[in-house]
Amino acid sequence: MGSPFDVTPAELRRRTSLKWHTYPEDVLPAFVAEMDVQPLEAVVTAVTKAMRDGDTGYEVGPTSPRGTAYAEAFAQFAARRHGWDVPVERTRMVPDVMLGIVEVVALLTRPGDRVVINPPVYPPFRSFLEHAGRRVVTAPLTPTGRLDLDALDRAFAGASVHLLCHPHNPTGTLHTADELGAVRDLAARHDVRVVADEIHAPLTLGDEPFVPTTTIIPDAIALHSASKAFNLAGLKAALAVPGPAADELRDMPEIVGHGVSHVASIAHQAAYREGDAWLDDVRQTIRAHGDLVAQTLVERLPQARWHRPAATYFAWLDVRETPAVVATGTDPARLLLHEGRLAVNAGPTFGDEGAGHVRLNLATPTPILRDALDRLVTTLAAPV
Repeated sequence: MGSPFDVTPAELRRRTSLKWHTYPEDVLPAFVAEMDVQPLEAVVTAVTKAMRDGDTGYEVGPTSPRGTAYAEAFAQFAARRHGWDVPVERTRMVPDVMLGIVEVVALLTRPGDRVVINPPVYPPFRSFLEHAGRRVVTAPLTPTGRLDLDALDRAFAGASVHLLCHPHNPTGTLHTADELGAVRDLAARHDVRVVADEIHAPLTLGDEPFVPTTTIIPDAIALHSASKAFNLAGLKAALAVPGPAADELRDMPEIVGHGVSHVASIAHQAAYREGDAWLDDVRQTIRAHGDLVAQTLVERLPQARWHRPAATYFAWLDVRETPAVVATGTDPARLLLHEGRLAVNAGPTFGDEGAGHVRLNLATPTPILRDALDRLVTTLAAPV
C-alpha cells in the first residue's frame, strides 16, 4: 500500500472543493485546512455501501436503545490513541465542531456574555462567537506560542467561557497537563467555564502527548471530529464530550442533532475504527515535511522564524524580517499571492497578533510542498 500522499497535481486539480478551486490554475494553494491525500479505503468502502444500501436517512439520536455508534467508535479510538476513557452515554452529536461550539457556549452563557480566546487563533472562533451575540475578549499567546497565564487571569475577570484551541491552530502548540491545570485553577477562581476545540488532537507529530482537556478540567466540554485527521471536512459530523463535572449537555436541544449527516457519521466511524495505520502514515509524512521546512528556511530564508508544531499540519511562519517584506511593507500573504503565485493564510486573519505571519499547509505531497517553499523563498528572499 502506498502513501496517502500518492496523489498528483492533475488529480488534485480535478477536485471541486475549496482548496483547488478558489484561485486560478497558476496559483499553488497552500492555505485552507484540506489535506492533499488519497482517501482512507475503509471510508470509501463504508460510504459506498451506505449509498448502495440506500442507508441515507437520519442519524440515530442519543435516546436510541441502540446507542450512538459515532460516540462508541470515537471512544475506542480515544482509548487507543490517548488512553482516554470517553463517557459515551453523556456525549452529544453536533453538526460540526464550530456549530457544536456555538451550541455548547449557548448552554453556558447568555447573549452579551464575554468569551475569551487566545489569538493568534482559528479565525471562526471570533466570527462564530460574535454572530452568536457573545463578546470576544482576547488573551494573546506568548511570543513562543504558549498560553499566557497572566493575560488569561486578566481576561477571565468578568468572562463566562474560555474557548480553548487544543492543539492550537495556527501555531501547532500542544498545551501541557501543567498548563491545563493552571487554566483550571484560574477558571475556577473566576467562575469561567472551558470549552475546548480538540479537532486536531489525532495529529500529534512528536513525543509530546495530547492531554484531553476534560481529564484535567472536570467541568470542561470538548469538541471532537474525524474531519481534520482523516480529511473529511465535506462529510460533517462531530461530538461534544463532557468532563465528569459537566452536566449541561443533557440540556442540549434535540434538534441540534438534526444537522448531523448520517452518511458523514458512517464515514467518520469507519475512520475511527480502521484508520490508525493510514493516520500514522500521514503523521510520518507531516513530520518529514517539518524537517523540509526547517532545512529550507535555514539554508535559503534565515530571516524567517518559526516554532516547529507539536501537532496539526501547519507551519506558522514569522516572515516580518524577510527582505521583501522589510523593503515593501506589504502583507506577506498578499506579496506571495501576487508575486509568487502561492496562496497561504494571511496572519492577521488569526488576530492582530498574526501581522507579518503566514500559515502554510504541510499536508500535501512532497513535490508540491517543495514547489510551495521555492515560491515562498524566491518571493521573500530578495526585495521586489
